[in-house]
Parts: sequence; structure tokens; C-alpha cells
Amino acid sequence: MTHLFDPSVLRAYDVRGVVGETLGEADAYALGRGFGTVVVRAGGSRVAVGYDGRLSSPMLEGALVQGLTQSGVDVVRIGLGPTPMLYYAEAELGVDGAIQVTGSHNPADHNGFKMVLEHRPFFGEAIVGLARQAAAGDWEEGAGGVKAVAVMDRYAARLVEGFDGAAYRIGWDAGNGAAGPVVEKLVKLIPGEHHLLFTDIDGHFPHHHPDPAEEANLADLKALVLDKKLDFGVAFDGDGDRIGAVDGLGRTIWADQLLAILAEPVLRNQPGAPIIADVKAGQMVFDRIAVLGGEPIMGESGHSLMKSRMAQSASPLAAEMSGHLYFGPPDYYGFDDALYAAVRLIRAATRVGRTVTQLRSAMPVPIDTPELRFAVDGKRKFAIVDEVLERLKMTDARVNTIDGVRVDTGDGWWLLRASNTQDMLVVRAEAKDEDGLARLLRTVDSQLAESGIVRPGTAGF
Repeated sequence: MTHLFDPSVLRAYDVRGVVGETLGEADAYALGRGFGTVVVRAGGSRVAVGYDGRLSSPMLEGALVQGLTQSGVDVVRIGLGPTPMLYYAEAELGVDGAIQVTGSHNPADHNGFKMVLEHRPFFGEAIVGLARQAAAGDWEEGAGGVKAVAVMDRYAARLVEGFDGAAYRIGWDAGNGAAGPVVEKLVKLIPGEHHLLFTDIDGHFPHHHPDPAEEANLADLKALVLDKKLDFGVAFDGDGDRIGAVDGLGRTIWADQLLAILAEPVLRNQPGAPIIADVKAGQMVFDRIAVLGGEPIMGESGHSLMKSRMAQSASPLAAEMSGHLYFGPPDYYGFDDALYAAVRLIRAATRVGRTVTQLRSAMPVPIDTPELRFAVDGKRKFAIVDEVLERLKMTDARVNTIDGVRVDTGDGWWLLRASNTQDMLVVRAEAKDEDGLARLLRTVDSQLAESGIVRPGTAGF
């Protein structure tokens, strides 16, 4: 038996597609056969499996489990819950690997798989290898068993282990995603007054799209915080590995600003520690880490790449602008966990002795753009970035190519990169003043125009 995956589902960090179009039950089964084969050939025998709240997730999870067991792997089924709960299970249950069925922050008709092998992210060429195995039918044969293990209570208890935070009045928006039941358990384990939104899991996402990196999706949380005069609020994406936050005045706290807050108590305990922010982060956070005595590191975007970079540099803390926050040893396991990030935000504000609103107010007001994401032909997205880079090489531009093209100028910096999870380009810029920001964006748009691209919202679109 062989299987061919739609090439579009094989992403850099995981597998993602549109259910019924590019991703289906046969793909889940083949993924299970391939991943199970990798585990068996590496000398392993047990894989943990979880799934999020999307309508298609139970179907995909069932086919995945069938594929794993028919390759000779024993499956530990942890059931419905957020992706960090699956990562927790992988770290604690003595398994050899783990797979979460999840569409993450993508639209409701999308779904996919995030994978871990031997406590490390399974991504990049390893995913391509699964496709090659499937095309050749190169799978082990076996008859593994299945065992259901409830871990949600243990996971919630782990989130508050060592909790030393004060009592705050907090809003929590689960966005009808998989984090909802854990949020309900978590707020009973910490002091304070807690107001919950949309904790019922509903794969239709009836209230708003579950991606807190998009400011429009924080509207309900902001209204709650302002109406109830809360200290701050937090929101989660569809599978609970991205966090969004607002302060008591309803101002968005972006992920790099959260990192600046969280870094202070970490660097008190671990002076000189490396702290990582992705290439989309503002200059403020790198400067703040340095002022606090840490080693600021600019890293590539992407949860698998970030976790690998953290392990390589022994970093205790990292963040991406998309809302992924990562916590390493000695306090946590090294993966992205938005629920744990919320707990750490409470603890950080307590440790530094200021409210979240005061911490947000003390930050410089950035003159910048949010992530400007726009659709392009998936076959062209990386080529466009390469074309821009080639033209910049013929100038005296100061270019950082760690992930796409980030250019420093007298006005500030601008970034162009291709999304690894969607057929989109991402632009971001930060300047010293509004005129400088306008000049940076004109430069970006000029470069895009030379590659035949007009960014939405600009003249000529």
C-alpha cells in the first residue's frame, strides 16, 4: 500500500491542510503509519496522541491512531485538549513520541498535525521523509495497543506548580478553542477574581476567530476588561499554544512586550541568560533584555525552529510575535504554552511589584506596523524573498537573513519573510517617527513591485 500527500500540506513545522480538499482521513492514516515506522526503527514503542476541538479532529485522530497501531506502536490517547497538554504528556508519560491533531489558529475548515519525537520537534526534512515513506509504502507492520490516559488535571496542576503570584482580577478568553476546559480548571487553582469568555469548545468558533495575534479577535476581551475594570486579560488560539493579552486600559500587549515583562524575573534568577525573540520582534525587546543583563538573541520564526534554538543555546525564555511564548529549564520543559504564559505573567507582575498596566505604560511607544500578512502564490512566496535579497546584495544595505530579509536603515528596520504555514508574505517595519515608517514601507513596496507584487492597501491594489 502506498499513499501520496498533497505537497501543500507538508509545511516547515508541521502538516496542515484544508479538510476535504488537501487533507483527509487517508492522510491521517498514512501519517500514523509513517511516524509509527520512524518510532519503531528508532527503537521506540509508545506514542501519545491528542486532538483539538475542530469538527474534523476526532475523525483524523481515529485514522491516525489506526495508522500508528498498524505500524506496531502502542498509542497513549490523552483525548481532547490544547497542544501544550500533549507536549506535557510527551514529557511526563515516558513515551517515545507524540502527535497532536490540530488546526492551530487557522480557519475552521483547516486541520493538521504537530509532532514530537524523543523530546524534540519533528519537522522540516523529517516531515518530507514521511511523504517519501508513504509514496514507497515503506512502513513497518505490527499490531500495537491503545490505552486512554487522563492527564488534564495533572497538566493544570503542573501549570501552577511553585505559584507565587498575587491575586488579580483577570479576564480569560478561550475563543471556543481547546484551551477552554483547562482554563476552567486553572482559575480554580490560583487566587483572584476571574471572568471567563467562550470556554465551551465549539469547532464553528461562533464568537470570533481563535487567533489572538490578530487585534480584531481581542475585541470581546477588551470589552470585558474595560466593563469589569479588570487588571488585565489574556486570550488563547484554537489549540492553546498562542497567547494574546490586554492591560487594564484595554491596550494590546504584543508578544515582544510580554517577553520584556517576563524576562525581568527570569534574569534576576539567571543573570546573563540568553533570551530569544523572533525576527519579527521590535528592537525594544532586544534592548530591554540587554539592559536587564541578558543576552538578546534574534531567532527564526516557527515553533519547531524556536524550540530547537532554545535547546541549542540553553535559553530559559523565548517568544514569537505570533504569540508563541516558550519556557525552558529549570522552570519548564522548553515548549510553547500559552496557559503557562498566563500564569507566568501573573507571577512576573507580582515579582517586579508593578501592575501589568504599569508595566505596559513604562514601555516606549513603538512607531511600527503590526504583522502585515497578504496572500501570494504559494509557489512564488519564497522566490519573491530571494529576489529581493539578490537586489539588496547589490546595495550597501545592512541585511539580516536569519529568516527572510530584515534590513536596518537610518529610519529603523523593515522585514519581508515568507510564511511557512500559509501562502502568504509577511511585512513588518519599525521606525523612529511616522515619516521614517512611511519611508520604510515605500522601500518595501518598491521592492515588492520589482517582483510583480502589489501589497494590499497600497496605491495600485
